[in-house]
Amino acid sequence: MRIGITCYPTYGGSGAVATELGIQLADRGHEVHFISYAQPFRLTTFHDRLFYHEVDVHTYPLFEYPPYSLSLAVEIHAVAKERDLDLLHAHYAIPHATAAWTAKEMLRHEGSDLPIATTLHGTDITLVGQDPAFWSITKFSVERSDGLTAVSDFLRDETFRAFDCPRCDIAVIPNFVDPAIYDRTQYECHASTLAPHGEKIVMHISNFRKVKRIEDVVRVFARIRDRLPARLVLIGDGPERSTAQEVADGLGVADHVLFLGKLESVAELLACADLLLLPSEQESFGLVALEAMSSGTPVVGTSGSGLSEVVEHGRTGFLHPVGEVEPMAESGVLLLEDENLWSACSAAARERAVSEFSVDRVVPMYEAFYEQVIERSRANSRVGA
Repeated sequence: MRIGITCYPTYGGSGAVATELGIQLADRGHEVHFISYAQPFRLTTFHDRLFYHEVDVHTYPLFEYPPYSLSLAVEIHAVAKERDLDLLHAHYAIPHATAAWTAKEMLRHEGSDLPIATTLHGTDITLVGQDPAFWSITKFSVERSDGLTAVSDFLRDETFRAFDCPRCDIAVIPNFVDPAIYDRTQYECHASTLAPHGEKIVMHISNFRKVKRIEDVVRVFARIRDRLPARLVLIGDGPERSTAQEVADGLGVADHVLFLGKLESVAELLACADLLLLPSEQESFGLVALEAMSSGTPVVGTSGSGLSEVVEHGRTGFLHPVGEVEPMAESGVLLLEDENLWSACSAAARERAVSEFSVDRVVPMYEAFYEQVIERSRANSRVGA
């Protein structure tokens, strides 16, 4: 198949999944074309059968805000014609599914078709899409896609609830991980650098948005630190970065917090982690939790959303209601103090990641889904003709 993929190229789960999926599809013999305003952050080396097309966003005196969605639609249209794409896979509903539909309509008026598959990742449905300024266009774009997937049952059900779309047929295809990359036995641990005095390494990885509840990360860590020697390693960056520093200063743990900023690869660092903290307001899936589990790192996070479909409470980590800082800290201390419990959770986390969410299990689900979408689109075209 010749597949176009449009996604956000910046740090975040949707861009990471889209890029890794494209790489895997290319490795499986498909021709893959990324279409975005910048090269995806995980697309760092040359891959056979994988191409990148940059969206040229023109400025003009009348455009206070350059219309990226229109420029993206034009580029999708051009790539689809030049490369004879079989399908366009839009990751994150807006603006990607919207631009894809526009390109599809342009092609339809020229006598050709472009099946559109859209993957819903999380905040495109739970946050951005439900903003009154975007609700109607999100609903429209979702309903006009030829095929829809969501990364969890939680997100599928939230889409039904928030957008009242009885016409939506949403397949659940989970995020995935490459167990060969996220394997702590493959790396030399940097514990002596991250925790020079032999402290336990507590880690958090995110884009530091409010939904990630960075204050809770620091508060949970401070309570763990009261009970045992530990270091908090923060990976990523975003609007709540300064908040994390302020809370750490206020709780007197700033000297035990290490900010590493944005990193392209975290597998080597997860191999050193003793615990991953993910106390988010909600997670539609929690890709970083899966990467940690594949690395044999237990997770402590929040219950009640998609993370509950990834982390098994009491077996691969512990989950507590949003904002329950004290119980999260207690679970963290329990894991870090009990070597037998930590080893059991570590082994169970690795086993679950490999057996349920490995790349070899999930990518074929996308291939089968693409074939269904293409056939459905062709059937609809025949009916329309």
